[in-house]
Amino acid sequence: MEQNNQQFKSIQEAMEQGSGKVAIRGWVHRERKSSKLKFIVLRDSSNIIQCVIEKEIIGEEKFLTVKKTQVETSMKIYGEIKKEERAPTGYELHVSDFEIVGECDTFPISRDQSIEFLADNRHLWLRSRKMTAIMKIRSTYIQAREEFFKNKKFWRFDAPILQPSQCEGGSTLFEVKFYKEKTFLSQTWQLFAEAGIFSLEKIYNMGPTFRAEKSKTSRHLSEFWMAETEVAWANLQDISELAKEELKYCLKQVLAERQEELKILERDVGKLNIASNKEWPTIKYREALKILKEKSEMEVSFGKDLRTIEEEKIMEHFDTPVVVTHYPKEVMAFYKPKDPDFPDEALCFDMLAPEGYGEIVGGSQRDTDMEEIKKALERDGEDLENYKFYLDLRKYGSVPHSGYGVGIERVITWICGLDNVKDAIAFPRTMTRWTP
Repeated sequence: MEQNNQQFKSIQEAMEQGSGKVAIRGWVHRERKSSKLKFIVLRDSSNIIQCVIEKEIIGEEKFLTVKKTQVETSMKIYGEIKKEERAPTGYELHVSDFEIVGECDTFPISRDQSIEFLADNRHLWLRSRKMTAIMKIRSTYIQAREEFFKNKKFWRFDAPILQPSQCEGGSTLFEVKFYKEKTFLSQTWQLFAEAGIFSLEKIYNMGPTFRAEKSKTSRHLSEFWMAETEVAWANLQDISELAKEELKYCLKQVLAERQEELKILERDVGKLNIASNKEWPTIKYREALKILKEKSEMEVSFGKDLRTIEEEKIMEHFDTPVVVTHYPKEVMAFYKPKDPDFPDEALCFDMLAPEGYGEIVGGSQRDTDMEEIKKALERDGEDLENYKFYLDLRKYGSVPHSGYGVGIERVITWICGLDNVKDAIAFPRTMTRWTP
């Protein structure tokens, strides 16, 4: 066989070569046959290509073998690549030899199958071109984020996933047996990150996050990945501007590197280009209420957190992400301080994405007043003993500091133009699904 002296190329590399002999390997994406020809569209992680297998060239015995191949059979294929405008990706491989590596039973996934069926077979649905494109965009985004913080001279700082207390609301905690004790799955790295800034000053992280929210919407997951940042000496404006800079940098990298994947997803790239090139505005919560009243005829009283419907109405008037600051103090978490000039407002922010995608980032300046934190925790029915380490941070050389968390799946949902956040992660975990 020809493989003895040929080095394998990815399908994309073979197409970039353009002509001549190549060896590729992958999985059958599509197939059709006649008495003398077998057409196979082979896929690998880089692309797809049409391969033409002729009975006259490979011989009757081998042709009978390849005629039985089904979708998702894994193969090594050898032959000559040529331009062919009628082929799916503009190139065709005329096969001189092949090897079947892994035979495939009848593949359970075909067209027009239900969302639930695809979820039950997520381990196989990941092979689809749609999911491959989303996973590549996700990977590119996360790699860009690492690059962003490395360039900014931040330090990566990892926090425990098993944590003794809540940060974002006790009702959404997942309880875990820890030997003879109980602990909880992390809602955020924040409380531990606040300890880290006294050592490293500028830190970032990304890790799995767990929220036991009893919600079945298209925007919620029980397990998701949070990309977080904490900065010593930073105030609300510093941290919200850093969040804008980070997201815009990562968006530009995706647009630079993943045009083909966005095309597969049929994403309107023009809208993303607008967002990547324009300034992203900052408005106060009170201004957002005014927009709702005057432009959307929606009356929302001060003191209410913005729901999905209000966020969507606000974003009808913007074509870029928008930072909304100074939410009502009374509905905010214990660590968000009041504004000294406006005590009913908290020094915090959310970032909302355009096109109805809602909140994608949440952050705040952190409260450094130990007594205020204690009062807020007691109001929430929390045992102060569980927060001893956190309160210590206010006793020993406290400094102003701020941070935020980016919901990676929500950002990817916006960038990819997806209908459901569940498609932005490989294996979604929700209120009703914890397998496969």
